[in-house]
Amino acid sequence: MSPAPRVPWQAKYLALVLIWGSSFLLMKVGLESLSAVQIAALRLVTGAATILTLLWMRGGSLPRERWVWGHLVVTGLLLGTIPFTLFALSETRVSSALAGIGNATTPIATVLATMAFLPGARATRPKVVAVVIGFLGVVTIMQPWTSARPDLVGFGMALAGGVCYGLGWTYNRRFLARADLGGLSQPAATLLMGCLLMLPVTLVWGALQPGGIGSIWAYDTARLGTSTIEAGSDGGGWAWLPLLCILALGIVGTGAAYILQFDVVRGAGPVVGSTITYLIPIVSVLLGVLVLGEALGVWEVVGFVIVLAAAAVINAPARRVATPQPEVAPAGRPA
Repeated sequence: MSPAPRVPWQAKYLALVLIWGSSFLLMKVGLESLSAVQIAALRLVTGAATILTLLWMRGGSLPRERWVWGHLVVTGLLLGTIPFTLFALSETRVSSALAGIGNATTPIATVLATMAFLPGARATRPKVVAVVIGFLGVVTIMQPWTSARPDLVGFGMALAGGVCYGLGWTYNRRFLARADLGGLSQPAATLLMGCLLMLPVTLVWGALQPGGIGSIWAYDTARLGTSTIEAGSDGGGWAWLPLLCILALGIVGTGAAYILQFDVVRGAGPVVGSTITYLIPIVSVLLGVLVLGEALGVWEVVGFVIVLAAAAVINAPARRVATPQPEVAPAGRPA
């Protein structure tokens, strides 16, 4: 019998919810001095460096098969490059709380992707109904019937980021489940590929900026004002807070969080591990309201509750139907 872990999976589960839930707050603060593309690139670089270092310390190695790296191009895009960029871009137009709500669409997208990509996979009637209800929740948040609706482009980018996660994890299950990568090899390779794919995006973005390629390293020491966190009269002491927030997002919220996720799945199973997805927006909303002073309208709160309820139904374990056992005839009696 293997020894019990020093830290129970429940503590790691709670830590992961808080870490990923706070990522939207960290991105919002980072946007005070960095662009969305810079945030996504820095997050991937520091996250990949963190998990590759841990992989090396544990004596692990990256996969060597070419077909594995071919599929990792897709997972690197869907689990790193695209969603990291989309979520950061969305927060240039909407609050961190609303961007976090967009992440709750991940389990809904996962159900649809599973039905499309996994042969033989069938969704139960309650899960299909929950998907429809989840879409109604999204429509409620967007409030197309009012003029006070949130920025649809910004919220749409957050929704697309959540959808990318659902597609990415399903693709990973479909095409990389048989790859014996073990330990931290697969998450390390995924982040590394996402980092490599982010390189041309960053270079193109830099070339299009007025300052040229040098814009990639540009850092605006703008004073943190009332739009984010009060920094005092001059704000000088907070000049590097945005950068520190993104470094924390990369090292802890991207690199180290992968290890926690794997430990939770090993300790409690994939069903319990998947419930983290719809607890993250709760933390992001609370931090946005309590720390950043953001506000959600009534319809946004109602839609949020509907989406969370739908996600909870989608993540609920399927009931197992007991198979009737054949009756065993007593001795001397024919069956």
